[in-house]
Amino acid sequence: MIAGFNAVTDAMWRFAATPVPTPTGVDADDVTPGVWGFAIIFLIAVVVVLLIIDMQRRVRRVNYKAEIDERLQDELAESQRTDASGTPQDPGAPRQNGDGTEFPGR
Repeated sequence: MIAGFNAVTDAMWRFAATPVPTPTGVDADDVTPGVWGFAIIFLIAVVVVLLIIDMQRRVRRVNYKAEIDERLQDELAESQRTDASGTPQDPGAPRQNGDGTEFPGR
C-alpha cells in the first residue's frame, strides 16, 4: 500500500504544472533594511549606550549619598552618646574645641 502511495505522489510531482512565469527569486533590495535601517539601528544602539552610562552615574551617586548619610548618622549618634565630660549632648548645642572655645554643632 505504501508503494502505491509513493507511486501516486511521484506521478503528481512529475505531471504538476510548471508555474508561469517561472519565479526567479527574491530581489535583494526588497528584503534588506538598507541605509535607513542601518542608521536607525545605529541610533538606537547609541541611545541605549548613553542610557546605560547615565544609569550607572545615577546609581553611583545614590550609593555615595547613602554612604555619606550613613557616616553622618554614625557621627551624630556618637556625638549624642556622650561628650568629653560624660553627659549627653544636644546635637544643636554649641560644642567645645580642645582649647575650650565653642563652635556650633551640626
